[in-house]
Amino acid sequence: MADYIAKWHKEIGIFCRIKPMIIVEGNVLDVYQYPEEGSISKGSILRLPEYLHYYFTDLGYKTIVFFDSMQGFYNTCEDGHIESFAQMTKTRMEGQNVRSEFKGKSNSATSLVRTAVSQNKVPVAIVMNLASRYITSPDNVDQSEVDSFTNLLIASMEGKDVRTDNGILKNIVIMIVNKVNDVPAWFYLDNQNVKTINIGTPSKEEREALIKGENFESFFAAEVFEEDYPYYEEHPDELEKIQDKFVGLTDGFSFTEINGLRRLCKNGRTRIHKMSSVIDLYRYGIKDNPWDALDVNELKNAKEDFQKRVKGQDFAIIKTLDVIKRAVTGMAGLSSSSHAKPKGILFFAGPTGTGKTETAKTLAEKLFGDESRCIRFDMSEFSQSHSDQKLLGAPPGYVGYEAGGQLTNAVKENPFSILLFDEIEKAHPSIFDKFLQILEDGRMTDGQGNTVYFSECIIIFTSNLGIYTKNDYGRREANVTPDMEFSEVQKRVRQAIEDYFKIELGRPEILNRIGENIVVFDFIRPEVAKLILDTQVNKIIENLMIEKGIELIVSEKVMSILLTKAVDNLGNGGRGIGNIVESLLINPLARYMFDEDIRNNVKIVIEDIDAENMPYALNCRKEAGS
Repeated sequence: MADYIAKWHKEIGIFCRIKPMIIVEGNVLDVYQYPEEGSISKGSILRLPEYLHYYFTDLGYKTIVFFDSMQGFYNTCEDGHIESFAQMTKTRMEGQNVRSEFKGKSNSATSLVRTAVSQNKVPVAIVMNLASRYITSPDNVDQSEVDSFTNLLIASMEGKDVRTDNGILKNIVIMIVNKVNDVPAWFYLDNQNVKTINIGTPSKEEREALIKGENFESFFAAEVFEEDYPYYEEHPDELEKIQDKFVGLTDGFSFTEINGLRRLCKNGRTRIHKMSSVIDLYRYGIKDNPWDALDVNELKNAKEDFQKRVKGQDFAIIKTLDVIKRAVTGMAGLSSSSHAKPKGILFFAGPTGTGKTETAKTLAEKLFGDESRCIRFDMSEFSQSHSDQKLLGAPPGYVGYEAGGQLTNAVKENPFSILLFDEIEKAHPSIFDKFLQILEDGRMTDGQGNTVYFSECIIIFTSNLGIYTKNDYGRREANVTPDMEFSEVQKRVRQAIEDYFKIELGRPEILNRIGENIVVFDFIRPEVAKLILDTQVNKIIENLMIEKGIELIVSEKVMSILLTKAVDNLGNGGRGIGNIVESLLINPLARYMFDEDIRNNVKIVIEDIDAENMPYALNCRKEAGS
């Protein structure tokens, strides 16, 4: 891979022999690694104009000049070229430059370009740098700007071939623009003499050529490299894994950014096996990654901790923890070529009130020490066509641009978090395009042009899909019911989810990104309802003792009544049980304490509940506190 040559480099090599003008757009402000030995050393890191200078020098060009609207014509790489250009265009040098304005009729830059490319004695390559800045607007050009581009248009048609000892070379003009529509469309559309070539961010192969090639040693302080490298000479497979991880995590990075990583690595005296750690420092401004600080032994007992907060969902808990264990052990990306994807992706489905949100919060507390690191987005708030701007930020010039997007702001503030997208089916379909990029690339560019990384996040979608379906008459009817076995519930819910994404939404690729990480939560069964009820009542008893010194005793009869009412209200899952506890226990207990002027340090025994007549009332007695 160290000898890899970028696609755009090859394209320039092809089209500079048949086209007199090439427009280069895209990632043009970056630096690039020169891939071959020639007039400059292989592996040299160069800006694009300098790169092109050495490229055309190696092809045999004798006159190579750069132009921009600030400096005129110049060449900072090698002497003699600007003098040759001044001679062929019959112009006067000022210092090391030929001063010329882009616009104007007498000795304008474009007229000199035309003169240079129409001669056939000396092969000339003219690199017009920062060409996006030559005019104010491509849609509103004045007459002098029209004349200047007309000159270039004629130059593209008058360009001559020059016979040399190395064969025939074509006089060529390279225009470097941020994007091709920064210049007037009539200049390049249907112009057979102009070729547009796009430079993207470095491909995987280009990054490998940089990191596995001659420049690898330059990532480390000299003494660090001398100490570490002998081990990896004997264990090349380990070195390749370290380099592959670095290559994967820098997906979407420019060479300029990777060069910044190189300096961080070198200045921080980073060891070879820790070289990927500088990526977190670059992205988030931190040295310590919370994922690396996780106590693996604590995760081994995580199932019991989850069961204390989420009742009756053992399958969902095990499935969730499997995804987390995969992330912690570094197994999450083994089946993928990308190291930049989110740490884990989960799709929680099932009836309402069964513990989906509570599982996400418990996971946040377990991983990051605080359930507030579970950042929830109610997707019903993003159901409009413009909702992607609300989520990711409005583009420049639009209302709310300065505020940024709710999602991108949250991730920039807390890059190590759980992102909970609640009721995902209520989001506008355009939102799914953004989710696809996040799930695949692990990054997103917000409305302000900043790259936001999701590679340290767990992404959880929740949905009620599959609980109800529509019959042939368009009416909603239950697809699953509490009297079904969980295996049947699971089968029907998964099938409904697949039908929604594949048939109704027509986006099977979203389902492919989620893969087998669909976690179906079961209905709250009667035996589980008792566990939830006991937990909620015990929590009330505990809090009253801690906060007020009140000892609360709830009789078996009262618990039996509460359980009967809770089981009758399981349509709303755990929330329904909570509603029963609130209406039959908490509210009448608060009324009793207020009426009896009970503030603290007493014992209250609840012997019975009138659960049939509203307002519900408790039969209590109070005793002196123990």
